[in-house]
Amino acid sequence: MPAPLSSTTASRMKIYRSLSELPSDFGPTVATIGNFDGVHRGHRLVIGEVIARARTLNARSLAITFDPHPSRVLRPETTLPLITPLTEKLRLLSDTGIDAVLALPFTPELSRTSARTFADEVLRQKLGIIELHEGENFRFGHRAEAGVESLEALGRELRFHVSIYSPRLLRGQPISSSRIRSLIAAGDVRHARALLGKPFTIASTPASGRGYGTRYTVPTINLAPYTELIPAIGVYITTLTVNGECFDAVTNVGNRPTFGADSFTIESHLLNFHPIDLTEETPLELAFLHRLRDEIRWPSPEALREQIGKDVRYAQRYFSLRNLLAAPPQQG
Repeated sequence: MPAPLSSTTASRMKIYRSLSELPSDFGPTVATIGNFDGVHRGHRLVIGEVIARARTLNARSLAITFDPHPSRVLRPETTLPLITPLTEKLRLLSDTGIDAVLALPFTPELSRTSARTFADEVLRQKLGIIELHEGENFRFGHRAEAGVESLEALGRELRFHVSIYSPRLLRGQPISSSRIRSLIAAGDVRHARALLGKPFTIASTPASGRGYGTRYTVPTINLAPYTELIPAIGVYITTLTVNGECFDAVTNVGNRPTFGADSFTIESHLLNFHPIDLTEETPLELAFLHRLRDEIRWPSPEALREQIGKDVRYAQRYFSLRNLLAAPPQQG
């Protein structure tokens, strides 16, 4: 039986990518199942309860997710951009302090598994689940045949407890991955941040063949092509973490129409830059804090340069105020 996870071992989260990787004595476990796209405040509320209950019961806390996202197997004709690709999702889940994550390969065969078979053979026999915590909209089994009432009935039969949660609300509206996805796609990164509990972030690398350049006297870094969710075309106040070092930035998401070329890019102008080593493999993490404006076709590069100067000054005031509010009060 696993020992409860302490705060000092939160980074030691175990990751299993198939049922065959699990040790034979894996249970008992307290678990939650979901896609956890964004690992938002609602997800973390349930995960926190899972961790607390696992500690009380001297069990292992477990998050069960799927790779790829089920929609990409069941509805491959419709591309669902993810808030957090699997690597980022696992990092955020690790930050919660949960003991383990099972990233089940979602295959056509798994999608045809009945709710009863999944509950008995996977949850009870393989995972040794003694408690399962889910949102009230949870569905599982072939063609999403079973909801929470069926889950509770199976839990009583198979002797594991089921806890059901209503959606967490923020200003009267439910927190959900689909709502967050819509906000980000519309460019409303401020409200998305409130629902996520953190800024929306893209993890990437520099664009191929390019280090950092100077455009209109402001050092810039372009991100490599990114296939998951990005904010609406526009200009944003951001931070760009380069190999662990954080820079204030203004980022343009768009096609640079002033230059007459349809060349989509995510280009960050660094405000507190100093020379750094940069390769095509250097990890970048771009966090979106505030939307400044739409992308506009300016009449000339000079007009664009003037606007970039205004954007930079606005961003500098934003960061100055943020730093002032974050500073600890002085002892008098």
